[in-house]
Amino acid sequence: MPTVDAQPGPFTFQPAETALLVIDMQRDFLLPGGFGESLGNDVAQLRRTIEPLAALMAAWRAAGLPIIHTREGHLPDLSDCPPAKLRRGPMIGQEGRFGKILIRGEYGHDIIDELQPAEGETVVDKPGKGAFHATELAGILDDGGIKSLVVTGVTTEVCVHTTVREANDRGYECLVLADCVGSYFPEFQRVGLQMIAAQGGIFGWVAESPAVIAALKE
Repeated sequence: MPTVDAQPGPFTFQPAETALLVIDMQRDFLLPGGFGESLGNDVAQLRRTIEPLAALMAAWRAAGLPIIHTREGHLPDLSDCPPAKLRRGPMIGQEGRFGKILIRGEYGHDIIDELQPAEGETVVDKPGKGAFHATELAGILDDGGIKSLVVTGVTTEVCVHTTVREANDRGYECLVLADCVGSYFPEFQRVGLQMIAAQGGIFGWVAESPAVIAALKE
């Protein structure tokens, strides 16, 4: 089985039982002038993930392995947006540069052009931070015989971390790729990755994408 040099130790996986999870690489979060930047964030901190993630996705597709994409967002009437979330995020549903912010079907809600899903790849729309909450993800993974996840996307300390913790509680082995996850805040990026691999891999493993690409060729 392929083995990846990772922290806190080598990560070994069975390709047929592993999916690549690409979390929330959406225009609202990554495009200059979008929702993320409107909050005062530096989108360059997230956009640095695009090139390595595109290379990883190409290698993953070439190996014939499954890719699952997620998008955070809500129904146009916000009926699936908890009141507490809306109170903390009053811009949700308001008109932004790329359409209504975090609303399904709007231009800004969709995945950036560079990382668009290929035909047949699964896209999971989620109303929360975690990819398992109120979605069909668990069933998709079970149906596909998936036991391990290679986790990428944004943001490291929010949707990535929440998803990895959810996956951990459900028994999945998770490998998080440092160069393919991003935070608007460099300190959160550093600490978030440390927390995943701490205490012998309390939530999973951390590696770089070139190590995974090399492992796929073994």
